[in-house]
Amino acid sequence: MKTIDNEASTTLEAQAAGTTETQEPKATTKAKAAKQARRVAPAKAKSGKKATPAKKAAKAPKSKKAAKSQEAAGPREGSKTAQVVAMLQRKNGATLAEIMEKMGWQKHTVRGFMAGAMKKAGHIVESFKPEGGERTYRINS
Repeated sequence: MKTIDNEASTTLEAQAAGTTETQEPKATTKAKAAKQARRVAPAKAKSGKKATPAKKAAKAPKSKKAAKSQEAAGPREGSKTAQVVAMLQRKNGATLAEIMEKMGWQKHTVRGFMAGAMKKAGHIVESFKPEGGERTYRINS
């Protein structure tokens, strides 16, 4: 036990004298990883030159011709669009309730289909409601 007392007394004496020859100062613990930067979009680099529109020769619209031939063919056989078009092309057309029942759709779906998909397909849908009757849709072919 004598050796421990001697070491403790020499350490205390060294500290009192202001010398730290036997002990190394403790390093302060710092974070090992760098501080994370905020995640923001990178700034756009400014170019010194202004872009001028390139002059190109006009190309023949190949894709438009292919699209028109597909439209003329009509909807695929057996699709929901084809089923609704067939119902609407009947002499008296189809009522809202008939379309809802056959397709399993709700009223707002049928109305949206008439306004959106049928117009996009190029069909002109006529809608009428006789007095005391039900809303009926028809395509005049």
